[in-house]
Amino acid sequence: MAPPPNPPAAQAQEPSPTRRRRLLIGALGFLALVWLLYPANPTEPQVLHRAPHRRLCPQETLNVAIIGAGSAGASAAYYLDLFRQPCHRLNITVYERNHYVGGRSTTVNVYDDPTHPVELGASIFVPINHNLVNAANRYELPIKSRGGASKSEDTEILGIWDGREFVFTQSDADNQYWNIAKLLWKYGISPIRTQNLMKKTVGSFLKMYDAPSFPFKSIAETAAELGLLDSTTATGQQFLEANGVSGKFGHDIVQAATRVNYAQNLDQIHGLETMVCMAAEGGMSIDGGNWQIFDNMIKDSGATLLLNTTVSTITKNSGKYAIRATTASLDPAPDISSTESNYDIIILASPLQFSNITFAPPLSSPPPFIPYVSLHVTLFTSPYRLSAAAFNLDSDVKMPTTILTTTPLDVAQSETLPFNSISRLGRVEVPEDYFYPRNPEGYARCGTRDSQYLYKIFSPEPLTQPYIESLLDFDHTTPDKGDDMQLQDKPISWIHEKRWDAYPYLPPKSRFADIRLSMADKEGDDAGVDGIWYTSGIESFISTMETSSLMGMNVARLVVDEWMMDDTGDGDA
Repeated sequence: MAPPPNPPAAQAQEPSPTRRRRLLIGALGFLALVWLLYPANPTEPQVLHRAPHRRLCPQETLNVAIIGAGSAGASAAYYLDLFRQPCHRLNITVYERNHYVGGRSTTVNVYDDPTHPVELGASIFVPINHNLVNAANRYELPIKSRGGASKSEDTEILGIWDGREFVFTQSDADNQYWNIAKLLWKYGISPIRTQNLMKKTVGSFLKMYDAPSFPFKSIAETAAELGLLDSTTATGQQFLEANGVSGKFGHDIVQAATRVNYAQNLDQIHGLETMVCMAAEGGMSIDGGNWQIFDNMIKDSGATLLLNTTVSTITKNSGKYAIRATTASLDPAPDISSTESNYDIIILASPLQFSNITFAPPLSSPPPFIPYVSLHVTLFTSPYRLSAAAFNLDSDVKMPTTILTTTPLDVAQSETLPFNSISRLGRVEVPEDYFYPRNPEGYARCGTRDSQYLYKIFSPEPLTQPYIESLLDFDHTTPDKGDDMQLQDKPISWIHEKRWDAYPYLPPKSRFADIRLSMADKEGDDAGVDGIWYTSGIESFISTMETSSLMGMNVARLVVDEWMMDDTGDGDA
């Protein structure tokens, strides 16, 4: 006789599909809580604003020339003035060949209307960008969450496009827990591992703001001391795999971040910059343009600012440096004048390879040539949303408002898509007196107040207007009516294009340009230590507005410390 079956309570039962789903959702919810309880951004550094063991003020006045009024140059000027306190015998002159301050951080006015400025270059900074955030607060500049125009009335949707389909989408209308759970469902624990790796790596970098690492005389040596060479000598892909992150998360999400920030794929960019791309939580910008940070820094320093002034030669003579420069007037009748001035210290605060400066005698060991990414920025306005059909979607599917890109898994990483990213920044009002381009030539007055979408596209090559129009949701079969076509019917009503040498290519490397440069003496012998300092070596390490500011601050500290190293002084500030 067969034994009776086990009672129900004692039987090992397979969980039902419903119960499995509940268990999985519960686990994902727990992981989401872990994600939220450990914020993405590492602790902010405590920057030393005063040099310790200050000596007596030197008797001789120190004359410093800074070439470049971008983030590095403006920061060098500000921190020179801060660190030299209470001594007053320090004069600063800033040379800038453009007509504006800010370098690659500049704005353009939509419809040529100064009430609608939009970032053309460096767009955002984040809470851990200590120098920029402190400066924005110090000067009481209005901070907004993202660069661009006014907010759109639509839900913000992020999509990652691989050239064929969207591999990931996320909406700000969804619950944050749900977005995180969806991310973990698709990619497992790779997002959490990546976040932890980012916090560890960026946390090590932030030590460069503090003693004993700050001020640093060598990027490579300091990186080695902080354990960062493991990340700079591997590609982002290798660095992630070495730390347990594999599968599609790196390809879909991390690579989308490296492409939008640096126009480079995960197998091309080094691991440290890859981690910086993943620390973008809390992005913000200054209302009216980030350039205002650097403009205020230069004004605060008391420096003499020479705009539209191009430095052509730097000549060394008896321990001094003579700068020859030409200044172009912006008057209706352009005028060019030449000057020559002597300085004790030169700070080169922009990539030397783009400066066309001649050194006499030449530099003993000039910074190596670094290839820079040629990035095309296209800003335009249109009454139309992006087209679902252009991205292989059904017409009833809600289109992403921000599109990042990755590459198809089955094609070579070296193949490029027509664009790196498309962002719909919001809506802007068309001024009544705006004259828009019309066919065949000339302009027509708008005549009505209208509101249109503002878009920003990053691309490796210039985009043609027909291609841009192909991305928009309007009837392409409707003939252009030329002069009779109303502004609200035109697919593109305003467009502005700009090519930047935006940032360097960032392959794995262990050596970076020297912070201090030397010139040979007139007899051709090496002159040893010189008063020429260079900030742009940090761009191959990390290329951001904040790190350029850090290098400007670092060089300023090194200059002031050396200036005050001598015990001799009269004690007179």
